[in-house]
Amino acid sequence: MKDRELTVNRIFSASRELVFQAWTDPRHLPHWWGPKGFTITVQEINVQPGGVWRYVMHGPDGVDYDNLILYHEVVRPERLVYSHGDGEEEQFRVTVTFAERGSKTEITMKMLFTSIEELKKAVDQYGAIEGAKSTLDRLAALLLTFVGGE
Repeated sequence: MKDRELTVNRIFSASRELVFQAWTDPRHLPHWWGPKGFTITVQEINVQPGGVWRYVMHGPDGVDYDNLILYHEVVRPERLVYSHGDGEEEQFRVTVTFAERGSKTEITMKMLFTSIEELKKAVDQYGAIEGAKSTLDRLAALLLTFVGGE
């Protein structure tokens, strides 16, 4: 963590194209998006600059959370830039890069918050670091079903 930015990295034993597809295909997203114990319902998704992704995240405690992602940049299969919010305001901006590492793919996910206070709130109150790691664990498990290894 530095200033207003939270960065998470992970290497997957899958091609960059496959990891990018899992990250952007509405058929795959419900199987891994969100921390362990959460599920999502995709309401709409259009992965292109100016496109939106609306979904409801269902918490294990029965609480539903409306989410809205606005895509600013989509460079297949290298990079995604999007704003994440609740439909009212942007909470943070995310840049995800997908880098080839031989037969593997390294993702770097940088989340830039509107303020240091918002970053601290995300980490301390909402468990953003643990949530991101758990979400990427779920992605790794999904990719295992595609390629048989992580």
